Amino acid sequence: MSVEAEVRAGNWERCAGCGSTVYGPRLERAQRVCPDCGHHHRIGAADRLRLLLDPGSFKPLTYRAGPDDPLDFAGYREQLARARRRTGRPDAVCVGLAAIGGHRVIVAAMDFGFMGGSMGTAVGEAVTAAAEEALALRVPLVVVAASGGARMQEGALSLMQLAKTARAMRLLRQAGVLSVCVLTDPTFGGVTASFATLADVLVAERGSRIGFAGPRVIAAATREPLPEGFQSAGDLFARGLVDLVESREAVRPLLTRLLALLGPAPAPQHRPVDGVAPAPAAGGDPWETLRLARDIARPTTLDHIHRICDDFVELHGDRAYGDDPAVVGGVGSLGGTGVMLIGHQKGHDTAELVARNFGMPQPEGYRKAVRLMALADRLGLPVVTFVDTQGAAPGVGPEQRGQAWAVAESIAAMSELGVPVVAAVTGEGGSGGALALAVANRVLMLENACYSVISPESCSTILYGDPSRGREMAAALRVGACELVRLGVADTIVPEPPGGAQADGAEASALLGAAVQAALSELRGLTPDELRRQRHDRFRRLGAAS
Repeated sequence: MSVEAEVRAGNWERCAGCGSTVYGPRLERAQRVCPDCGHHHRIGAADRLRLLLDPGSFKPLTYRAGPDDPLDFAGYREQLARARRRTGRPDAVCVGLAAIGGHRVIVAAMDFGFMGGSMGTAVGEAVTAAAEEALALRVPLVVVAASGGARMQEGALSLMQLAKTARAMRLLRQAGVLSVCVLTDPTFGGVTASFATLADVLVAERGSRIGFAGPRVIAAATREPLPEGFQSAGDLFARGLVDLVESREAVRPLLTRLLALLGPAPAPQHRPVDGVAPAPAAGGDPWETLRLARDIARPTTLDHIHRICDDFVELHGDRAYGDDPAVVGGVGSLGGTGVMLIGHQKGHDTAELVARNFGMPQPEGYRKAVRLMALADRLGLPVVTFVDTQGAAPGVGPEQRGQAWAVAESIAAMSELGVPVVAAVTGEGGSGGALALAVANRVLMLENACYSVISPESCSTILYGDPSRGREMAAALRVGACELVRLGVADTIVPEPPGGAQADGAEASALLGAAVQAALSELRGLTPDELRRQRHDRFRRLGAAS
């Protein structure tokens, strides 16, 4: 039998990505991912659930759907009947109680094979019922989106499902119940403009096309060629609109990790507010301390995180403009406790320093940080930040995108968090760009870290016309940890190995990790109001007249 005959017989398939002919059973074993080019072929809801869920864990969720054909639209009943026969399901979504990696979830998986996964009243009702069940049980909601948009045959009633499902997702967010959406190919229209993009964490399957208006509609409307990679998962990631892009085989392990890190935690036992007992500190030459703080061999935020955490999943993007590599953040397990970790990120060589803008954040970096803090607040996760920056990025672009607004919003947002917040100044803490990640209940400083309103060189330039008196200004500004503890700006000095953190990064991270866990232990059990009041009081008394 010829290859063409084999293809017609169904034993072989042509890959839509590379055009090669792939043996059907081999493609199925690869989860319908082309072994030659990695193209992810579409799969239905049943296959999606089989790949994601623990075997035998799925229990369907019942919901009350409205009439099949509310508008008496010509031919619609026949379309529904054909779709039901073809897929074996009542409509374009499958909802139920299940488990992923042993973690209970409510799952809603869409099926593009059912009328293009379009959302009518039945889909809207099913997704809303799933969100309401997740809220009632206080278990995470996992949505797998695949849709061409709203169902035209149901008119304005279909349009109203956007508001209904969006409200259901917002209620989950307000109640602190985790939601995760896996965006698959394709996800467009009303589904993207409602529940699919309102989840706490957005994971896009590799190669998926995601957007509001479809590419043919946009091309026809604009009469212009579309950019390369337009509306692709990778393009959305680069623009800060999704947290992660993963291959099909990696989605289930990722969801298992996220559920372990972000899932329900036991309620803390409340206790009275304790005072802060600063650790003893030894002073040193501020200029030498500044030199050590700026050494590119010092451990970065990611170095510390990967050493002190049992697991860490980095999340990306400000969901508006881009993903700033100068600010990193995500969820981790620290001593068995889920935490949100956020920090400035520099680098150890020229290429990484340039790629991360020398750790100087853009507005979208601070907006990403605020987004992650808000997620931590909703889910009751402590926030740990790592401060190491000369300051916020200068330049025309950052100013045009609202740099000052972004820094101010981050400072204000941290002050309002109802969870414990611990900040660690690990290198150079420069100006408002540093404070934007340091409005904390406890402020730790590594022994050779610095923290100041301005760099000593810039201070010298402003006051004396050139940077030559930087050493003198370093002493005058009292940038070292010892002086800042005495001033009440910092609480605790974390010792470093001989020669500084750069001499033994593993030991430096171990000391820092122990200090962070000790600070979190001090704050454990305080109520949200107590934590906010404690944070308010510490900054209220700085600079106040005695």
